[in-house]
Amino acid sequence: MPVAQRAAAPAAAPAPHVRAPHGPVAPPGNRDAFWPRLLPLLAALAAVTRLPSFLHPLWNPDEGFLATEARMLAHGAVLYGTVVDRKPPVLPWLYELCFALFGDRTLLPLKALAVLAQLLTAVLLASLARRRWGERAGRAAGALYLLASIALAPEDTQAAAFEVFMVPWTVAAMWCADRRRWGAAGLAVAAAMLTKQTGGAVLAPVLLLLWTARHRAVGATALALGATALALGVLLPTAAVACATGPARLLFWSVTGSGTYASAAGAVALAAGQAVSNASTLAVGCAGLLLPVARRLLDRCRAAPPELWLWLAASAVAVATGFHFFGHYYLQLIPPLTLLGTSALAALDGRLLGTSLALSALSCAFFLAWGLADQPPDLPHTLKVARAVRERTAPTARVLCWGMHPETYWLADRPPAGRFLTAGLLTNYSGGRGPSHVGEAYGVPGSWPVFRRELTRRPPALIVDDSRGKPYGPARLPSLRAVLDRGYERVGTADGAVLYAPAGAAADVPPATGGPRGAP
Repeated sequence: MPVAQRAAAPAAAPAPHVRAPHGPVAPPGNRDAFWPRLLPLLAALAAVTRLPSFLHPLWNPDEGFLATEARMLAHGAVLYGTVVDRKPPVLPWLYELCFALFGDRTLLPLKALAVLAQLLTAVLLASLARRRWGERAGRAAGALYLLASIALAPEDTQAAAFEVFMVPWTVAAMWCADRRRWGAAGLAVAAAMLTKQTGGAVLAPVLLLLWTARHRAVGATALALGATALALGVLLPTAAVACATGPARLLFWSVTGSGTYASAAGAVALAAGQAVSNASTLAVGCAGLLLPVARRLLDRCRAAPPELWLWLAASAVAVATGFHFFGHYYLQLIPPLTLLGTSALAALDGRLLGTSLALSALSCAFFLAWGLADQPPDLPHTLKVARAVRERTAPTARVLCWGMHPETYWLADRPPAGRFLTAGLLTNYSGGRGPSHVGEAYGVPGSWPVFRRELTRRPPALIVDDSRGKPYGPARLPSLRAVLDRGYERVGTADGAVLYAPAGAAADVPPATGGPRGAP
């Protein structure tokens, strides 16, 4: 072809599956320096934003539940058998593994793993944004995610709990699907779902990416193979876990046994108030992400990729599932918000990047200061109760802490009297709910006969009524009241909690061996 004709020929169009970046891309000579420069910055930012998590033994009852559960598993308990929860097994197993390696007296190894989980999430988001919109977008996505990752109350963001370990798997699923690695995407979806049920919401945008792959020069055979690989990736690990725990038990405790808990009956106003409150807090913390998205919508720029909107919508449905709207549920929204914000910044040619980063840094500084100055709710109370339990019982004595703070068992270093670690499992009580639909009739189906049988066969050496006027107190529960009236007498109090020992015999009082674990 003559030189003139070659000059006039149009440039070859990019492959259909490659997304052309919006905005400037780093020169080829600098591409090898992208990760060596970015990773240390993201690691430092991840460590700084989670600094408050290391200042206290634990931040919320979820950590206490997991610590007590893992300790029981290490001593021979059976998950969904002799210790139960409404969650999948991955995180209890991770806690158990850390306790086996580092001992069960501290959660510091779990807190360090939570930092790594946040760092991994930021790295995957940076990689996704870099592939789609260029290197500047990649750097922005990683930093914006970490700045927004603590945009809720500290007890919701600083705990080494379910959402923190679920979110990296959801982002990994999108990362793999974006590269058409469907088997790996399925494995990531399964891991997210087995960490917390709502992690399965990411399957919706993954399926959309699979469906749209048919427009990218992918034949029907390749599409069918991708769908098969995705299905196997989801189903095989789920089936393996079901076999390890018992399929019926896993299904019951993870899905079917939570009907009353997942209902808003009698608590619509309270649930709505909690939803608005936590959504507003997140909106303030994510203002640096929401600003470019709003600006892009107002300017009628090219719409963001539909899979990102579907990811956000599916995550919002997951947050609303169960109608509890706890603050930590909202952590699932931050990764899709991060990519939507980064997409908007790329489409706007970076005009708002500085403003977005500054606003995100300012809000992050506020929430970080909040976490550094705050302390976990009820931790001083729980430490006092744990100290009283420790002082009144022998090290091997089984105790029943009737309340919503399972961390009492872990802090006191005393084994629970049965498989139910909170009163919520037996009464349907949870934070943010009123007295409606709370009582023996609303507990997990079949739980009260098991609970009564456990108390009869091995009566606890100490019963702690930590209801403190809540609607699940013994006065409203005939079965528990009968146990106390028939065989126990009041022997003291601890910061409002009432202690009961077997009638006619004082509770064992061993020599003091120090305060409860985690106490200063």
